[in-house]
Amino acid sequence: MSIIKAAAYPTCISQSNRLSPLSLEDRCLKRIGYIGPTEHSLSTLQTLQRVFLLKVPFENLDIHLGRQISLSPESIYEKIVSRRRGGFCYECNILFYNLLNELGFKTEYLSARMVKGSTVGQEFDHMVILVNLEHNYLVDVGNGQSCREPLRIDGKNRAFSEGYTYRVGPYDKGYALYYQKPDTAWTPRFIFTLIPRDRTEFSGMCHYHQTSSESVFTQRRIVTIATKEGRITLTDMQLTITKGGKIEESILTSEDEYYENLKQYFGIEIDN
Repeated sequence: MSIIKAAAYPTCISQSNRLSPLSLEDRCLKRIGYIGPTEHSLSTLQTLQRVFLLKVPFENLDIHLGRQISLSPESIYEKIVSRRRGGFCYECNILFYNLLNELGFKTEYLSARMVKGSTVGQEFDHMVILVNLEHNYLVDVGNGQSCREPLRIDGKNRAFSEGYTYRVGPYDKGYALYYQKPDTAWTPRFIFTLIPRDRTEFSGMCHYHQTSSESVFTQRRIVTIATKEGRITLTDMQLTITKGGKIEESILTSEDEYYENLKQYFGIEIDN
């Protein structure tokens, strides 16, 4: 389902937005601050991914506000584009998938499983996107601190951000996104296969991450966004600003201060 065609979700768009002369596609591009060519090329894909990560926070606030997160493209568009919020993996990647489709890219949803030490998540634990150009590329805009550029599935390119190098490589009968710090071994961040998936197949794990006490998303509030110089992260009441390799940490003392920082650093204003 496309998020761009107005007829698909007339009830999601506010009256003020309906009066806007901008098309819905233009509003999505404006939301992420993209100005440039829109042909389906690697250069366009690279820039779209980078600017998306600089504009759309990774966040799980709705879970702690008691609001159900839906995989509906209409509700995701309303949340991230119209209300200028962020989202977690399913939300961000569904929005980006639909935008890429509307621009003419050939895309598929893939299921990924997060890896932490010896623990591997369940199928559909994470959502990523496969984009087919002259080669197949792994794209992910919903994983917090992670790779900021498309990576070839055959492993013939690498990306560098925030002190880490990333590449795709074989893992068991599938693939993994590997990361590495200087002078350390390559470590899988998540594993995946190239089996195309339907958006609705992620519904069970989306519900799990919103409701299970074992999910990291129910245990704490997380908001993080990439910057050109590093990253800004708000984990519960701890604010961490990384810039040029330097880290500044502070503890917020009230909910009022928390919401002030949400607005200042992430552009998020929680509506009633």
